[in-house]
Amino acid sequence: MEKNNVNGKVVLIAGGAKNLGGLLSRDFASQGAKLVIHYNSESTKPDAEQTLADVQASGAEAILVQSDLTKIENVSKLFDVAIAKFGGIDIAINTVGKVLKKPFVDTTEAEYDSMSDINSKVAYFFIQEAGKKLNDNGKICTIVTSLLAAYTGLYSTYEGMKAPVEHFTRAASKEFGNRGISVTAVAPGPMDTPFFYGQETEDAVAYHKSASALGGLTDIKDIAPLVEFLVTAGWWITGQTIFANGGYTTR
Repeated sequence: MEKNNVNGKVVLIAGGAKNLGGLLSRDFASQGAKLVIHYNSESTKPDAEQTLADVQASGAEAILVQSDLTKIENVSKLFDVAIAKFGGIDIAINTVGKVLKKPFVDTTEAEYDSMSDINSKVAYFFIQEAGKKLNDNGKICTIVTSLLAAYTGLYSTYEGMKAPVEHFTRAASKEFGNRGISVTAVAPGPMDTPFFYGQETEDAVAYHKSASALGGLTDIKDIAPLVEFLVTAGWWITGQTIFANGGYTTR
């Protein structure tokens, strides 16, 4: 994919209605991309509709698709809807995730299963569908977490269920590379969005803000350009997880 040009390209974003996904939708739209914006539930519908309105106001073609991607047939349908609308897909980005902060000994089987479905299973089958259905020279990127490099308690199911995505990314990049498809993952630090605050006490928020070398929480405006780079001019980076967190964790 030449330089950073996404004009006329089709970009599918799972979780593309709000927070980082919403920003990516708006950014790609402003660059002339065609957008398929996925959102999960009715509670997110107002954000999704606002994002769609903003995208269309910038002159971009876009559609909304609501579905629960933990039902794997819906992952396949999401890609099929995109292809039916626009004829193909060039870039597939998965921002879907769920955090649970809870002691190991108190975590229930139902919580484990839910965290596994959302953070791991969806990621696997999203990459699989992208591998089947992306145009040649397409790009795939998954959002994971910098907790993959942390030594901490209380996030066992979150970091544990995001961890396999690193291996999915490596395997997929090796298998899809002969079609020019690059596959990456981005691991932000704690992001300053409602997604983060629902799990944290004031003391914990203060700690997370102090933990990065550059100071403060991760801003989605610092993550979006990295994702955009990886799926355009940075396509030669493949099979890797990029930690972007201001020095919150390192490897």
